[in-house]
Amino acid sequence: MSEKKQERDVYVAIADPTRRKLLQMLANGDELPLYELTAEFQMGRTAVSKHLAILKEADLVTVRKVGRETRYRINAAPLQEVKDWVSFYENFWTERVSQLKNILSEE
Repeated sequence: MSEKKQERDVYVAIADPTRRKLLQMLANGDELPLYELTAEFQMGRTAVSKHLAILKEADLVTVRKVGRETRYRINAAPLQEVKDWVSFYENFWTERVSQLKNILSEE
């Protein structure tokens, strides 16, 4: 029986500012090689590769080998879960502010 590799939680993957910046860099839809991504950080290729591996485990990036070069592309679909979760709280606060405005206008 084969054991399915457990995917990393999307929230854990985007919790780190380095990984969020990597996603922003990939958000234009271009496929970028590791050396271009690494150039934007004050860390080595190994450290950037580890961050990209975490994003890959969360299915937030896809990887393609072109010769000896590794290229990365964003897969934004898993971020829909985050958007849905944040939207709930946006609605929550919009409602609370509206109630506060009503209370203040009555006084």
